[in-house]
Amino acid sequence: MRWSTPVAIRILSHNIRYATEYPFRGEERWVIRRPKITNELRFSARHNAETFICLQEVLYDQLIEILGDLNLGADQASPLADWTYIGVGREDGQSGGEYSPILYRRSIWKLKDLRTIWLSKTPDRPSKSWDAASTRILTIGVFQHITSKKSVVAMNTHLDDQGAESRYEGAKIILDEIKKYCSDTMNKAEQQTPVFLAGDFNSEPNQEAYQLLNRDDSLVKDLCDLVAEKDRYGHCDTFTGFGFEKEPKKRIDFLFLGPRQAVEEVEVSTTGNEMSTQTAALWGVEGYSILESRFDDGIYNSDHRAVVGDVYLK
Repeated sequence: MRWSTPVAIRILSHNIRYATEYPFRGEERWVIRRPKITNELRFSARHNAETFICLQEVLYDQLIEILGDLNLGADQASPLADWTYIGVGREDGQSGGEYSPILYRRSIWKLKDLRTIWLSKTPDRPSKSWDAASTRILTIGVFQHITSKKSVVAMNTHLDDQGAESRYEGAKIILDEIKKYCSDTMNKAEQQTPVFLAGDFNSEPNQEAYQLLNRDDSLVKDLCDLVAEKDRYGHCDTFTGFGFEKEPKKRIDFLFLGPRQAVEEVEVSTTGNEMSTQTAALWGVEGYSILESRFDDGIYNSDHRAVVGDVYLK
């Protein structure tokens, strides 16, 4: 039996659109979009210190600016800067190219391990394979909650927008990484570590990568499916474009929880007390939302909307 105080966590995932020199029609430059993104992040994380922020399509300068805004101007090296990050640029494993960073408060979470996996045939170094148009990565962090000592594995990714095969193969690599923390062979909850996976998957629910990740025998499950439709807040689609694209709106950004069989898996005894099932629940689920990205001024903060999940570690 697991009798401990749950740790409430908010997970926010947002493809913020890189700071391009050549914006699309309807797209404002980063200098205009920046305060709208950082205000969204500050507002969303204000009342939950345990919040994880998972971003995609972030260039190094954008990352530093966002951290500066979250830390109210404090330099990253300053003890006043609570928000920090893990992640690397996908092109060189340092600062080149887009990041898929995970932001967190260092006063709340202790980083125990971090890795970057390239979603290719050579996952240990910058590379791309199959039909990928761009280099793609998976950012992994193992965190321990400083107060409760509970652990969680955070993963963040951005799959290819052009190659269906590379999306499918990338999803297979991600599942292999998840298996290291919550394999089916780990029958006891104490042997498993709760995992969440966030990202822009460029795969709709009826397409290859999503189907692989969310099928019944997968180790993870779409958080949206764990919240009754009547209890979800906001939009259904996550990709919107900037208002002038021919591409339709669609849902391609997701949050997944694992291990699948350990999400709210409890039963009630005849005396009314909760009892552990064969695999005790590691996760509890409270809410799911897709936020707005465009308000009365008509400015899109990105061509994607943020996805937010409210969950708790059991």
